[in-house]
Amino acid sequence: MARIVIPMVCLLLWAAATTVWAQDTPHDTLMTNRNHTLEEVVVTGTRNETDIRHLSQTVSVVNRTTIERSLQPSLLPVLTEQVPGLFTTSRSVMGYGVSNGAAGGISLRGLSGGNARMMVLIDGHPQYAGIFGHPISDAYQTLLADRVEVLRGPASVLYGSNAMGGVINIVTRKMQEDGIRTDLHAGYGSYNTLETELTNRIRKGRFSSVISGSYNRTDGHRDNMEFEQYGGYAKLGYEVSTYWNAYADVNVTHFNATYPGPVSAPLLEGDQRITRGMASLGVANDYGLTSGALSFFYNWGDHWINDGYTPSAGELPQDGRFNSFDDMMGISLYQSVQLFKGNRTTFGFDWFRYGGEAWTEYVKGENAGTREDIVNKHENEVAGYVDFRQDIGSWLTFNAGLRIDHHSRVGTEWVPQAGLAFHLPHDAEFKVSTSKGFRYPILREMYMFPPQNPNLKPESMWNYEIAFSQKLMDGRLSYGVNLFYIDGKNLIMTLPNPNGSGRINLNSGKIDNTGVEVQTAYRINQAWSVNGNYSFLHMENPVVAAPEHKLYAGANFMQGRWNLSTGVQYIAGLYTSTDPAVTESFVLWNLRASFRAARWLDIWARGENLLAQKYEINAGYPMPRATVMAGINIKF
Repeated sequence: MARIVIPMVCLLLWAAATTVWAQDTPHDTLMTNRNHTLEEVVVTGTRNETDIRHLSQTVSVVNRTTIERSLQPSLLPVLTEQVPGLFTTSRSVMGYGVSNGAAGGISLRGLSGGNARMMVLIDGHPQYAGIFGHPISDAYQTLLADRVEVLRGPASVLYGSNAMGGVINIVTRKMQEDGIRTDLHAGYGSYNTLETELTNRIRKGRFSSVISGSYNRTDGHRDNMEFEQYGGYAKLGYEVSTYWNAYADVNVTHFNATYPGPVSAPLLEGDQRITRGMASLGVANDYGLTSGALSFFYNWGDHWINDGYTPSAGELPQDGRFNSFDDMMGISLYQSVQLFKGNRTTFGFDWFRYGGEAWTEYVKGENAGTREDIVNKHENEVAGYVDFRQDIGSWLTFNAGLRIDHHSRVGTEWVPQAGLAFHLPHDAEFKVSTSKGFRYPILREMYMFPPQNPNLKPESMWNYEIAFSQKLMDGRLSYGVNLFYIDGKNLIMTLPNPNGSGRINLNSGKIDNTGVEVQTAYRINQAWSVNGNYSFLHMENPVVAAPEHKLYAGANFMQGRWNLSTGVQYIAGLYTSTDPAVTESFVLWNLRASFRAARWLDIWARGENLLAQKYEINAGYPMPRATVMAGINIKF
């Protein structure tokens, strides 16, 4: 009963408070506030639209133009290029997969998303799986995104447990003006790789919609590395009034993947059939001096995995198939108000229920036709938070936040953060911040397979950061520098069991990471622009897939019917294994071009790793050499 009463009480209080505040706010003041143009507006790092200069934490924004220019079906390669300190693992020309040998792990400043320390959001809704806790990278397609906002550092005050190391928030597309637009993207290239995407957008008066579908496939650059994916996304919106709007969306992806094993021990029958979905329903209000939203969301996943066998090791085909169904549902409620001049205070409430069941289904052998249960559990998380921002004159903004988070098994966690943003002359900004991040242990770590341990405690860390940024030459040149130090404890590690034989998960790990991040962009003229970023990461305790040095330099040319972009990425000190220690260094050169043959037709081509570098990101999985894709974009 309490599961229903608590959310309903919060809903009633929110509706009453919104109505009272709206009645007390003069209409002309609201309209003036709403029409105020902010320099660069973001919603990540706070729950309301905010000028990025007033945030004490660092948020990187990858806009739709950059996403389209990449000519990529997946968002992750774009983020790896554009966001300093962020790196994603890969193993093939297309597809990340799950389970053993999977790629698509996202790390930021040495904190890995493969262990649920990085949160991916779609319009603010968490996307992680209920049992395993990590995001499903194959679901994050470019067809979804109007822009992507990456908060580099803990975001646990607003988003809870799995935002310990940062968040990637995919802000979905929508039409800004009345009309109907349909876009088709199709391409074909190396290793019999096919990528397609069809998107229709409509806006008519108060109604808007976006519907997208995609189909992607490849044979892969190794035997038994086929990948096939079907994806679909739909969002409907309706402006109920000047101040209220309602929306509903659904995102579903299904992929069939084959896991080939490392080259030293090729695997047969390593097959995966995965379906992931997300749906949400919400209402939002914006009265200028107060704004907020209430949303309900539900994530689900259906997994079928054959772990395969290695003939060279004398193994025989598996008798069983791993199955799991996990889900996550939640309510997010927040309201932001201006309590007095220069202030913005946000009050929020979250409730999550996540978990699922996993089992082995035997298809042959003496147990054929039977099922062996592995886990069947759900846990709850309820939290309240406040985020406070205050402008002090025109030169300083003070930020502070506090979250009280209660877990049904672990207990209560207090999560504070604070920071200052100094607005200096000559369009310069100086920021200092400190923030806490935390992560509850996931069901897999506690209950599934040796070395599970049901007595695990939450991980926690503190991030200390200073940043300086500036815009020059009327905004044509911009640059920024960040220095950070991360101090973490109670990280979950697999170690020898002190009370018996074998290995067990224990809260014994530490984080002691320091680093520098630099980002710059320069628009030379109307046709040419260049951009680049660099990150240096020092780790006292190295982890896999977090490079010591990451450098990207890119150039873009757009004139007449031509659009060209190229980029070079340098990676050094990338651990593919820590026991024994194995590192990789490599240089990747990519080139993309499109030509507008007609008002409705673009012809494009994309070349990657054009230097034909030999390298690995996942140990035992050599990446493809030079690859080429080409195709068309049709607009009607």
